Amino acid sequence: MFDQYGTVVDMQKGLTEVVTPYLRQKGWNGRPDAFVTWWRRTHFESSMIDALLHREHTSYREIGRRAVAYTLERAGLQFTMDEVRFLVAQIEQLKPFPDVPQALARLRKLYKIAVLSNGDPDMLENSKAFHKIEFDAVISVAVANSFKPHVATYIKAAEIMGVGMDEVLFVANHPFDCIGAKSAGMHTAFIDRRMRPFGITPHQPDLVALDMKSLADMLVTPAA
Repeated sequence: MFDQYGTVVDMQKGLTEVVTPYLRQKGWNGRPDAFVTWWRRTHFESSMIDALLHREHTSYREIGRRAVAYTLERAGLQFTMDEVRFLVAQIEQLKPFPDVPQALARLRKLYKIAVLSNGDPDMLENSKAFHKIEFDAVISVAVANSFKPHVATYIKAAEIMGVGMDEVLFVANHPFDCIGAKSAGMHTAFIDRRMRPFGITPHQPDLVALDMKSLADMLVTPAA
């Protein structure tokens, strides 16, 4: 079971490519990749707040719009909500990391592969035309009414797949997602593309791989 944004698809690179011409047009001289980092951090913080409130689940798209608007304000830029909606919509068009399609094709020969994502159901459906990876299931946390890493999201995903928690290897590029899945009872694999420490936590990953190809090499025998 895989996280999608940042694990299957390259969110940082893809969104940086989108905002670069937009920010130049606005006359902003900062680093586009830093803008995307602000955007993503704000989105993450806002989604965690939403989960902790334990109220009605806010859509990923709406959280994204709030995050982009805040980031544009922080950068001192004038903007319209149409521009905000355009930028957030680009999340649906992100492409996979180069090694991902072949690695997941190898894994699918032996395992069921699924996505559990914070994205909205329609966003994830629209993304299929761009990442072009055949998953056995694509699950949105909307079915659990909370964002990851709430334990309910992982439990619901396993229930939908009809498997026990200990029958799932959850794969993510983000420590928080691995920690959430591991605390819920799943096995975890940390994709350490950025070469950063996982951190001190009792919920250490079962596997650490530098990329998805390396993970596939661990899980698929040469004969497969």
